[in-house]
Amino acid sequence: MAFSPEKWRLIQTPPASGAWNMAVDEAILESVISDTSPATLRLYSWSPACLSLGYAQPFRDVEQAALKARGVELVRRPTGGRAILHCDELTYSVIGCEIDPRLAGGVLESYCVLSLALLEALHLLGIPAQALEKPVSPGTISENISPAASTPKKSGEQNPVCFEVPSNYEITVDGKKLIGSAQARRKKGVLQHGTLPLKGDLARIVNVLRFRDAAVRERAASRLLERAVTAEAVVGRIISWEQAASAFMTAFSQVLNLELESGELSPGEKRRADELVLEKYAHPEWTERV
Repeated sequence: MAFSPEKWRLIQTPPASGAWNMAVDEAILESVISDTSPATLRLYSWSPACLSLGYAQPFRDVEQAALKARGVELVRRPTGGRAILHCDELTYSVIGCEIDPRLAGGVLESYCVLSLALLEALHLLGIPAQALEKPVSPGTISENISPAASTPKKSGEQNPVCFEVPSNYEITVDGKKLIGSAQARRKKGVLQHGTLPLKGDLARIVNVLRFRDAAVRERAASRLLERAVTAEAVVGRIISWEQAASAFMTAFSQVLNLELESGELSPGEKRRADELVLEKYAHPEWTERV
């Protein structure tokens, strides 16, 4: 797939709180929609560790006492899907207008284009990832690129964990999910963000989610480790955030024919992000909305 050359802004932000990270992504989206900022690739991480809920995920999935005891923050994403524990990872966001051919079409079409760059980034890191089509029921593709995340388990056990089940064209290694992504669209703007777990125990997330009993929690942890993987587990060494970021920059530039120009948030984006933190992402009315 060939694209005409295009310039995008590249922003690398230091580790930040969950509320700030989500506010920045939305502030950039608003700025791009209003044509005051260019299309942007943002690379970032989280500090302290943060549990993020999908846009429509029930707040009751959260074990609040466990979050507090472990010093883990909580935020609700503007995109769909289920819970992710953000730590030891690289997070990316792509924000632009749907008239850009790289983001044109529906959710699945644009995701498949962006996944070409994500796959190339992983290949540059020595990770033999792939994105294979999986049959899905009509109507399951929505703002969330993880249709399986909204499908109840036949056993009746709740499944609040995003990384447990790979879905259509999701990026995997030997069938295990490696990068989880989700997309939201507003007016003519597109926001896709996702995470690459670099290291650590993926099953940690079950300790801050609510399950019927300890046995169900243990089964959820076992399933997660069977169906998801970190970069370290694949290559047998730790890939640093900086190494992963470099691979993402190279891959997006080459695969999507982009000239990435390093930049920063505009003053307007910073002001809007501050507002969104207070009004939305750090506010219980948003976090506990469902």
